Amino acid sequence: MSGAATAGEADPSTRWSTLREAVRGSTADFTEISIGRAVVLLAVPMVLEMLMESVFAVADVFFVGRLGADAVATVGITESLMTIIYALAVGLSVGAAATVARRIGERDPDGAARAAAQSILFAVGIGAILGATGILFAPELLHLMGASDDVVRTGSTFARVMIGASGGVTLLFLINAVFRGAGDAAIAMRVLWIANAVNIILGPCLIFGLGPFPRLGVTGAAIGTSIGRWTGVAIQVYVLTRRDARVVLRWAHMRLDSAVMKGILRISGTAMFQNFIGTASYMGQVRIIAGFGSAAVAGNTIGIRVILFALLPSWGVSNAAVTLVGQNLGAGKPDRAEASAWKAGLYNTICLGTIGAVFLLFAPIIVRIFTSDAAVGSVGVQCLRIVSAGFLFYGYGMVLTAAFNGAGDTRTPTVINLVSLWILELPLAWLLAHSAGMGPSGSFVAMSVGFSTLAFLSAWIFSKGHWKTRHV
Repeated sequence: MSGAATAGEADPSTRWSTLREAVRGSTADFTEISIGRAVVLLAVPMVLEMLMESVFAVADVFFVGRLGADAVATVGITESLMTIIYALAVGLSVGAAATVARRIGERDPDGAARAAAQSILFAVGIGAILGATGILFAPELLHLMGASDDVVRTGSTFARVMIGASGGVTLLFLINAVFRGAGDAAIAMRVLWIANAVNIILGPCLIFGLGPFPRLGVTGAAIGTSIGRWTGVAIQVYVLTRRDARVVLRWAHMRLDSAVMKGILRISGTAMFQNFIGTASYMGQVRIIAGFGSAAVAGNTIGIRVILFALLPSWGVSNAAVTLVGQNLGAGKPDRAEASAWKAGLYNTICLGTIGAVFLLFAPIIVRIFTSDAAVGSVGVQCLRIVSAGFLFYGYGMVLTAAFNGAGDTRTPTVINLVSLWILELPLAWLLAHSAGMGPSGSFVAMSVGFSTLAFLSAWIFSKGHWKTRHV
């Protein structure tokens, strides 16, 4: 970029123009424009998309919080089970996004469409298996996670609906990853907006029986969320079949292509395990906290849901790194791929550091929005303040982990996650919570330590540059 162009991007009118372009949808070549502008054009709609996804997580607990601690605990424990589904969906999405981005960078849109189609076929199969498991074994799964008998009675139907409709989760994550890999982040954003609007409207209507809707209690939250997600999937399928889309699917692409699917699963298989490490770590944390009663689980649920408002938008910035790294490697520009990741990491760290400071200062006010129960609120405040202490470091950790994945190097971040979360975080959480007598706050300290360790390891290994030679 010339000096004039760089200066122009600093002009306020140019910045506003870039933001408008990001929200409306950009046709820019992300391997050619300035790195700063490319990060903004991709990150803004991805952040807004992730904000909408975080509303899925928080809207239910906001309304369900009016039904009592057992209802909130039901949502929290079921959500910890759903993290397995999220791990599979996100893992598969990594392979789809990395492969699609690489094909787009190589100027091969038909190859991108084949990769998208094979990913969708696999996601449908995974969603069907997980859904059947949830429908058949929901009460047993809740018991396995340490739920009390009251929580199981309250939440079995909620868990059946949420897990039974999990095909909507896998497809929603996967197809939006295809859009992002192709550089069409604005479409992914709009899909989540619509899906979340449906959820927000239906949720309270079905929970409290507003107007002509039946009063279904906590089960209504599951039904509203599931309908919202499947509405989003229907819109995604429509967009993928339009002729003006960046990735256009045809029936011919939907035939099983073993070579393409094998390549995607090679990346996604490790990425699924990578995400499973993180989500299993969270499940382990919930299991540890469940030993301190429903109030502790409910407080943790509220704290973690609020934290998702910070982390999910940051995952949006991280997803921008996936696209930029993948497309620039496909275009034969590895140094530009590396510079893109570091710049996205800087933006993410500034954002998360600011939000972490807000949580430290205003945690009691934030938690009171969701509960008036003093015992629940006390745990929620501890969760917000302690976990957010690691935000400043985790901003870079999230982006650099995503950059490895965008390059097709899913093995390295898997090892980093294994060391940080299983070898360090979980044993430390147990020791602090039980042996050291810190209770739930010991688990939160361990989370912060694990996040920070992950960030330092990611930065050290990423700087060595071995990921630039991975082939997708």
